[in-house]
Amino acid sequence: MKSEESGDSLDTFPKLLQHHVRLRPNRDAMREKDLGIWQSWTWAEAAAEIRALACGLASLGLGRGDKLAIIGDNRPRLYWGMTAAQALGAVPVPLYQDSVADEMAYVLDNADVKIALVEDQEQVDKMLEVRDRCPKVEHVIYDDDRGLRYYEQEFLHEFEKLQEAGLAFDRENPDFYEREVAAGKGSDTGIMLYTSGTTGNPKGVVLSNDNVIVTARNGILREQLTDREEVLAYLPMAWVGDNLFSYAQSYVAGFCVSCPEDGSTVAHDLREIGPTYYFAPPRVYENMLTQVMIRMEDAAKIKQRMFHYFMAHARKVGVHILNGEAVGLFDRLKYALGNMLVYEPLKDVLGLRRTRLAYTAGEAIGPELFDFYRSLGINIKQLYGQTECMVFVCVQPDGEVYADTVGTPAIDVEVRIDDNGEIMYRSPGVFQEYYKNPDSTASTKTDDGWVHTGDAGFFDDDNGHLKIIDRAKDVGKLNDGTLFAPKYIENKLKFFSFVKEAVVFGNQKDNSTAMINIDLEAVGNWAERRGLAYTGYIDLASQDDVYHLIKDCVDQVNEDLSHDSHLGNSQVHRFLILHKELDADDGELTRTRKVRRGTVGERYQVLVDALYSDLNRCHVETEVTFEDGRTGVLAADIKIWNAHVHPVRSASREAAA
Repeated sequence: MKSEESGDSLDTFPKLLQHHVRLRPNRDAMREKDLGIWQSWTWAEAAAEIRALACGLASLGLGRGDKLAIIGDNRPRLYWGMTAAQALGAVPVPLYQDSVADEMAYVLDNADVKIALVEDQEQVDKMLEVRDRCPKVEHVIYDDDRGLRYYEQEFLHEFEKLQEAGLAFDRENPDFYEREVAAGKGSDTGIMLYTSGTTGNPKGVVLSNDNVIVTARNGILREQLTDREEVLAYLPMAWVGDNLFSYAQSYVAGFCVSCPEDGSTVAHDLREIGPTYYFAPPRVYENMLTQVMIRMEDAAKIKQRMFHYFMAHARKVGVHILNGEAVGLFDRLKYALGNMLVYEPLKDVLGLRRTRLAYTAGEAIGPELFDFYRSLGINIKQLYGQTECMVFVCVQPDGEVYADTVGTPAIDVEVRIDDNGEIMYRSPGVFQEYYKNPDSTASTKTDDGWVHTGDAGFFDDDNGHLKIIDRAKDVGKLNDGTLFAPKYIENKLKFFSFVKEAVVFGNQKDNSTAMINIDLEAVGNWAERRGLAYTGYIDLASQDDVYHLIKDCVDQVNEDLSHDSHLGNSQVHRFLILHKELDADDGELTRTRKVRRGTVGERYQVLVDALYSDLNRCHVETEVTFEDGRTGVLAADIKIWNAHVHPVRSASREAAA
């Protein structure tokens, strides 16, 4: 980013905001869709809103070092709350908006939150529920007042009225805001983000302004992003990726961020905005493709034939064209025709027609899925990162994009593989500490700044890219000494659109087994096209036809594993389809949808035991939490099927073949 100011002077977000007001005051900074209409705020307008909010927060006593919780969907006012807190030297602490009250209570108490800025009545009710357990929370500010007319607690404040108080405070203290902004430094704590808590209570990751801004700036330089990018902010504000892509990089580069109306309108809003820069976890790309294939099943035969004909050609040459490689004239002309008839209309439906850079991370993405999007001309790349370094560890360079790697180290990032195979890194984004947790800080970050990722991997000898195989603690061995990497196998299973989640067992066992969640939408559509009747998830998951469908997926994974001399013996021998979807409310997933493997193993121990027996059926009763907070019990007789295990092809046999 070119500017008349040095990067050193733009070391906090409020200073970056002032910079954009001077440089591009009338350019849109944020948009929000409300009642079907897009509302916009320029950088100058956003700065005025933020100043009024910051002064209002100051009038409530928020000051340097205090914590401001941010809870809700992606909303401009919530993003402004982050900047307003930073202007006062306070620390924003975003929480996952779908967290239940008990989960919020832990973070609110652990973070020493003084004031909470929440979206609506749902979040206010959660705050009221945990009020007695979180006495440090002095005030709650709400954005949307629907349903809150008769809430008369003195500590509740309407957003607009707080801004009015802020304007009065500003008039009485005209130099206050500028003085507070000027006092901020890059070394100050800029934000505190909580880990997903896969193996225990979430930890507060303390990140300085420098950690966030320098990492954001390096990412912009690496990908040559500009102030003309368009981004749709739809992922949780509490997630580190949203803070980087939708907040930090927007403030550094000066591009516009748009907020969807709600979760149900994201796909439609994506098409309207047409982002040039996009991030989504693999499951979002999978869902998009699933929707496309479902619609094609219902299309006219001529459209189906045209779609499959040109997609076959795209798979043949599209990736080569995207990478700038040599492709014959006839193939290029045929691809151009396919672009006009199929690829461009399809990208328009997906909302990715203008996307020149797309990222995916968090989980491995299936090679076929990866190649599908790249064959359309969408420059989708994988990156590898953590909350503890503000996302960026490795990213794939243009022209060097492989489905089985996560790229090369990002700018100013050093990566090494420890003696035990664990990936370690050091970068400008490395976190300061885990809040109030010196033991975890010491066990994660070395004195000279290297961070233990907990992931196992290696650098590919052919291209120098990093490959991730699993969490280091989860890598084990079968009883015959075969390497057992459950995440690696689970990801291969989840490459199939019919498989939503998979949990694989096998450490210190004779063989591997798997529990599988089907994707209700994909399998349901498959069943309906075949005239299979079902009443719901439990009924569908128990049908033999569905078991045959999933067995085909497991068998294909086993066939693939049989070609790997290191992992060939870890093929899945037996599997079952769970009677319920794994759920964060039941403690089986984190709020970022990562499987809590230990919890699942304990919760379904009777099923694990059955998988390693001669039983072909097992009765299970599971306590579940419904959306309204009630609990109940689901009972089912679950079938257990054997998978086809292939002979392992050794390296010498493959060479001979």
